[in-house]
Amino acid sequence: MNKVILVGRLTADPELRQTPQGVSVTRFTVAVDRRFRREGGQQADFITCVAWRQQAEFICRYFNKGKLIGLDGSIQTSSWEKDGVRQYSTEVSVDNVEFVGPKTEGSSNGAYQSNFGGGYNAPQPNTAQPQPAEDTGFVDLSFSNDEGSEDDLPF
Repeated sequence: MNKVILVGRLTADPELRQTPQGVSVTRFTVAVDRRFRREGGQQADFITCVAWRQQAEFICRYFNKGKLIGLDGSIQTSSWEKDGVRQYSTEVSVDNVEFVGPKTEGSSNGAYQSNFGGGYNAPQPNTAQPQPAEDTGFVDLSFSNDEGSEDDLPF
C-alpha cells in the first residue's frame, strides 16, 4: 500500500501551470514538523508535492504561503539522466486536500487561519425555550408502576 497523509505549512505561494495539453498542475513544498527533534538537527521535513486538475486549481485558489494544509496521496519516485549523471526525485502525488485549523473570523470565502490551535470556540449553550411535545395520540404503556406509588421510586 502506498498512502501518505501530511499536515504542514506551505513554504511558498503555489503557482498554477498548464501542460501543453491544457491540464492544470501545481508543484509546491510542505514543511511538516517532526514529532521528535534531535538537538541541533532539522526540526521539519520539506516535502515536494504535485497536484493535478481540480486539486491544483483548488490549492492555488485557497492556499498561500504559511497556510496549514492537510493532504493525502501517494509517493512517486522518478529518475532521469542529465549530463551523464543519474538524477532522482521523490514527491507526493496529491489525491485529496483539506483545510486544517480554525476558520478566520469574518472570512467570507471559507479560508482558514494559518495558525493552527489558536481559536477553538466552545459550542454555545442552547438558550431556546423548550416547546411542549405534540400530542400524537400515542400512549406508552410499556412502563407500569405495579409495585407502589410514585413516592417509592428512587429518582
